[in-house]
Amino acid sequence: MTSGRAAGIRRLRGLKNISWLSARQLNRLAAALTVSTIEKREIIIDEKYLPDAAYVLLTGVARITCRNRKGDRILVIMVAPGMIPGFPPPVPGISYNFRCEAVTECQIGTIELKAFVEISLGIASDDFKRMALSYLGRWDLVQLRCANFMSCTLEERIALILLELSDNFGVNEKRGKRITITTRSLSMR
Repeated sequence: MTSGRAAGIRRLRGLKNISWLSARQLNRLAAALTVSTIEKREIIIDEKYLPDAAYVLLTGVARITCRNRKGDRILVIMVAPGMIPGFPPPVPGISYNFRCEAVTECQIGTIELKAFVEISLGIASDDFKRMALSYLGRWDLVQLRCANFMSCTLEERIALILLELSDNFGVNEKRGKRITITTRSLSMR
């Protein structure tokens, strides 16, 4: 093993959110990562051009930002070295334009998501995605709703709820979508 590869494995071992990987898994991950340097203020990942990959922040500090309702880019979370969190799945009718940006010069390791899941979990990527979707359900919508509803008018909140209901319980018809559940009243508390 080269000294560069050994240093890379030691660096991976020190990352909190992947410290649970075995030495064998860390060796495989280190060999599979493509490492690149991202300069300060450059975009690491952009929601619009998101390949099916996992990203590991090896060194540096990054941040995840999105656009608020007024179009301003706002800070969502600061990212320390380790796995860069994935962006939530898109919600119809809502665009956040998430992106991960370098706050300092960063070293980023990139690996296809399929390979990362196989190395870290020993299962097929499609199986993992199905399991995660079943287990986590629609918590992404809960988080997005909480963040989005804080500054919405009553009319906007009703429109967003109707979009979500039509996505989950809608049936396509000639004039649009019909929501198939019956409701007595909507509570907007």
